[in-house]
Amino acid sequence: MKAVRKYLLAGILVWIPLGITIWVLKLLVDLLDQSLLLLPAQWRTEAWLGFHVPGQGVILVFLIVLVTGILAANFFGRQLLAYSDSILNRIPIVRSIYGGVKQISDTLFSSDGKAFRRVVLVRYPHSAAWTVALVTGTPRHEVTDHLGFDQISVFVPTTPNITAGFFLIVPKSETIELEMSVDEALKYIISMGVAEPSRQKPRPGSHRPGADPDPRPSPKT
Repeated sequence: MKAVRKYLLAGILVWIPLGITIWVLKLLVDLLDQSLLLLPAQWRTEAWLGFHVPGQGVILVFLIVLVTGILAANFFGRQLLAYSDSILNRIPIVRSIYGGVKQISDTLFSSDGKAFRRVVLVRYPHSAAWTVALVTGTPRHEVTDHLGFDQISVFVPTTPNITAGFFLIVPKSETIELEMSVDEALKYIISMGVAEPSRQKPRPGSHRPGADPDPRPSPKT
């Protein structure tokens, strides 16, 4: 029985990640295949093959995004996008949704953006505990009037659903910057600490700038 249990466990460990991966990929392909509705019926494989070929939507979306990127990268495309932005920003309700989503996407996907590029340890949910967080930026304007300039904004993902979490503003001096990448940090969080990334290089004995000078828990106030 022990041997059977061992083999069953080994099989489960193989099939769980594989099955979830296949399921997620199928959901994505099915979702992207909905873009084929943009094409005339005679251009779809059902018309000239008699059956649907999965994955065509992936190619179509890729081509649409590629062409859009090519247009947005030249002068005339930028002018057209600026004009369309000005129109959308004049429409009530639409401007709130479009403006917010555009600002978030520009922050996350911009090549020169700094959001979600660094991983730190912060004290959360109390002074004696630490958690992994992603740096999202540096507060300015009204926040600094009350807290000062030595603050950073962080996002603390939850386990195992990393799309949910908490937004915190913490003193930079009370954080410890980590060498792990954002991908490694997310895997670490999803696995509940099981998949800990290996150390990239030996750490010096001294604290780096921004590292908590006192690794002991802060006294309660």
